[in-house]
Parts: sequence; C-alpha cells; structure tokens
Amino acid sequence: MNENTAVRVKNVSKRYGRTLALDKVSLEIGSGEVFGLLGRNGAGKTSLIEILEGLRTVDEGKVSVLGFDPTRQLDSIKQRIGIQLQSSSFFHKLRVVEIMQQFRSYYKRQGDLDELLALVALNEKRNSFISDLSLGQKQRLALALALVNDPDMVFLDEPTAGLDAQVRRQLWHTIGQMKQSGKTILLTTHYIEEAELLCDRVCIMDAGRTIALDTPANLIARGQQRLARICFTTIKPLALDQFGGASPTLLSLNGNARYALEVENTGPAIVQLVSAIAQQNNELLELQINRATLEDVFLELTGKEIGQ
Repeated sequence: MNENTAVRVKNVSKRYGRTLALDKVSLEIGSGEVFGLLGRNGAGKTSLIEILEGLRTVDEGKVSVLGFDPTRQLDSIKQRIGIQLQSSSFFHKLRVVEIMQQFRSYYKRQGDLDELLALVALNEKRNSFISDLSLGQKQRLALALALVNDPDMVFLDEPTAGLDAQVRRQLWHTIGQMKQSGKTILLTTHYIEEAELLCDRVCIMDAGRTIALDTPANLIARGQQRLARICFTTIKPLALDQFGGASPTLLSLNGNARYALEVENTGPAIVQLVSAIAQQNNELLELQINRATLEDVFLELTGKEIGQ
C-alpha cells in the first residue's frame, strides 16, 4: 500500500438480506486529506464507514485502513483511529476531565489532555459535570474524546448536526486545525456547504454506488450549471437588447422590475448592464451574482435533496 494512502476500498459490496447496501464501491483516501461522504439516507454511507471502522465485514472486495485489514487486524486499527458518532451518551455525573482521563486509559498512545481541551475550547469546562454542558459543548467533548489517542485518522459522523451556526463554525475551525496537524479525516455531513468548505475531495453516493468523486471545485466545474446568474432589480423595466442570446428572464413586476440573466462571464455582463441602466435613465436597486454550488451538483446527480 502507498504510504500516502490512508484508506483503500476496492470493489466492496455489502448486503442485508435482499438489500444491496454497497455495490462494488472503490475509492482511496490520501493521508492528511479531509474526505467527505455525501448521500441521501440509505445511500450506503453508514455501511461503508462501519466497514472501515471494523464494525461490519464486507461480503465482497477488499479494505485497508492505515495499512491494516479491519477484518483481521482490528485491534491495531483501533489504536490509531478516532471516532465521533452523530450522537453520544455520557455518564452525567462525571466531570469533563474525568471522562477524558478514562478514555485516554484505553489506549497505548495518549494525547495531551490540556492541549485537547484547548483545541475544542473546553478548558473552562474541564471540571464541569457532563449534565451541565450545552449541546454544542457535548459535541466538542465528543470530538475531544475521538482524539484522546492522538489518532492518525478520525471518523466524523455528522459532527455539526443540530448545532447553531456559531458552534458549527467553531467546530469547522477545530477540524481545520486537525487537518493542519496532519490527521486524515473522513467526514459525513448533511450540510453541503460544510463539505464544500472543509473537504479536499468529496464522494457522492447514491443507491450503494459512488456516482462522483473529485474536489468540490472540479465537481462544480463539471456540472451542467456552468453559467452564472445575475439577479438584479431596477426601478422601472429595462430594455436589454444588447445582451443578444442571453435573454433576461423577468421574475416579477410589482412597481419595480426584477430580472435574472444567465451569462458565462460576469465582468463584461455587469459593465453592459450598468451602461444600459445609465443610458435609459434607470436606477439599479439590487444586484446579486449566483454561481453553481456543490448542492446544485448533488441535485443534478441524485435528483433529490441530501436530507431525503
């Protein structure tokens, strides 16, 4: 196995009765990479992750995690990976520092407790009972517990689910620090903007198969929605004959006139737009430029929103 490859999955299939959860899935995750798994419920993400974590076995194919076979060398893998589940339950009458010391005792390699608390911004809560922590603080504690053995690879299953925007951004910052330290991160999320922001590469799964795998930027570039959309509102209707084939769409007419214009190059289009407004003695009230996103690509490939 290439030393720069943390995970290798080759032609992996998994069945549950008559249900084919994974259908000849193949992918590789590079060492130090933040790798995202996107897919609707039932796409196969959980089955794949549980196989990599050694919780389930494959029916067909081969898997290697950090150079080990999860089926035969699970004890070796456990020492070198960290796992944060989507939801965790802790004994409420333990203090933060006590539960972290307990988890550290399970491993040969142990991370520095003070550094971990600082990483997840829980220093001030180190002597607090679990029952006194907020939801966001419990999520940060779960992340700290996934790092107590200073793992080479971390599995994050919906790490920001149910959190408000501020706490979510705090965790994004922490994940960025983990990447800078050289850890390999496998992330599942229902927030597509989260994957677009954090992940080096993204694998989109549907019906047990990988249907796209690339960087977010390349996936967006390969999508069908390559045109940028300029949405603008003028104080009165505007003649836009000079835009030629790029016919503007009138979205609403309620005193003011709102248009949507799809173009390949926004710079010249905006220059033309401003010129037309000035020549016609009109007034621009609002201007917005929208480009294709990873969510657009996901909808294009799967036909449904990620939460469905």
